[in-house]
Amino acid sequence: MTPKPAERRVLTVTEDSGGRLDVYLSERLELSRSQVKRLIDDGLVLVNEALVKAGYKLRAGDEIRVTLPMEPEPSLEPQPIPLEIIYEDEELAVINKPKGLVVHPGAGNVSETLVHALLYHFADLAEGGGPERPGLVHRLDKDTSGLLVVAKTDRCHAHLAHLLKNRLMDKHYLALVHGAVREDEGLIDKPIGRHPKNRKKMAVVETGRPAQTVFTVQERFRKYTLLRLELITGRTHQIRVHLASIHHPIVGDPVYGYKSGNLGATSQLLHACYLAFQHPDGQLLEFSSDPGPEFWEIVAKARQID
Repeated sequence: MTPKPAERRVLTVTEDSGGRLDVYLSERLELSRSQVKRLIDDGLVLVNEALVKAGYKLRAGDEIRVTLPMEPEPSLEPQPIPLEIIYEDEELAVINKPKGLVVHPGAGNVSETLVHALLYHFADLAEGGGPERPGLVHRLDKDTSGLLVVAKTDRCHAHLAHLLKNRLMDKHYLALVHGAVREDEGLIDKPIGRHPKNRKKMAVVETGRPAQTVFTVQERFRKYTLLRLELITGRTHQIRVHLASIHHPIVGDPVYGYKSGNLGATSQLLHACYLAFQHPDGQLLEFSSDPGPEFWEIVAKARQID
């Protein structure tokens, strides 16, 4: 793996917010608090040319110099990671992605991603997604399981990208959410953009891009609801943000959900259960996927609560 050169950042505090140094850097550098603390402990953060602690209270005019250490470039060597291949032909493949598998390399995930598995299982992948994302047309969050289509030819990649752009690909999800959703069905139509304070999160913001999610109640419990959701648009974290915005966050969601009442879930209970689209050769392809026993075990717990 080829190392990247160290990156140096200079930040100037423009308002006397009294905020902590580690919180400030976490938001502006899009790093976790633990990552920022490691930088501070390693002497890679200077405030006004001096070493300070993570809890240092910032003042207007403070100059912060941060040295971000070298990180290896993502390696795109094939890795023998098991994949559940639902369908495959010369143009494309449909994968049932497991929970916990990152889709493509990025910061903190330079190996053992879906891309590395695809390179192992398929001799040819489309280059349209870029050199670090061969074959990818759309993605799922690390802890979202379910159906994902992969392009093996550039012709197919262009075709599928066209379908996505023009909202001609049907993508449905199952989710267990907190609270009893009153309406049997509905449309959440709220723009989504970067969170104004935490750049690692998305949020409903007036300046965001249009986003629409359709929901239908599958089963309603006393404190929870099982929903089927259809994406009209495809914004980052769209379902998770939209459901949190109507006060029904997904059970187990560590970013947008509640800290309690998660019934033992270790991550968001969100599964891409249905995918339908037109093949480049013209035929309609439809696929369904069951979330699996872990998902249904937690649904059973929700069902039993009085």
